[in-house]
Amino acid sequence: MVDFKRLPDAEFIVLRVIWHLPNPVTSSQIIASLGEDNHWKPQTLLTILARLTEKGFLKSERHGRERHYSAIISEDDYMKIETSHFLHRYEGNSIGGLVKNLFSSNQFSDDELAELRELLNKK
Repeated sequence: MVDFKRLPDAEFIVLRVIWHLPNPVTSSQIIASLGEDNHWKPQTLLTILARLTEKGFLKSERHGRERHYSAIISEDDYMKIETSHFLHRYEGNSIGGLVKNLFSSNQFSDDELAELRELLNKK
């Protein structure tokens, strides 16, 4: 597997939209899915799509006048990579240190705590 780097926020936002749409997807479908908060020009989106393709996150195929994009890496796989990089960078690979910091700085709901217990019990 290719050693993927952390994506800039704009690229991650676009890739996340693609993950949640039936693939392949067109740029117009992505813009529609980004919604009203999207203030990007179509050329900006095309630049981001080109970067994601160059980096190996997307596959691009031309169909007539339009390009269709498909994710090469799944959301779960990318999140595992990013989580591993985060742990290594900020907590020296210590999951205990990460959890300690999360608990000291955040309030967890009963549902979130139950979910954590369930995950730990499965391990």
